[in-house]
Amino acid sequence: MNNELDGARWFKSSRSGGSKECVEAAFLAGDGVGVRDSKNPGGPAHVFSAGQWDAFVGAVAAGRFDLPRG
Repeated sequence: MNNELDGARWFKSSRSGGSKECVEAAFLAGDGVGVRDSKNPGGPAHVFSAGQWDAFVGAVAAGRFDLPRG
């Protein structure tokens, strides 16, 4: 496992509704953000810089990843 993730405190979104199929995030030392699959907590995790995470969250909020309505 990545040393950046040692001691990470993982959490799910308050909007997850208790579903087992979710992602978890952790705020890391040095302003990083870790993201992993909640179904596989021992598996790989992605680590983003604070700027990358802010850009992603902003794009989600703006609807840039919404599926087209048909």
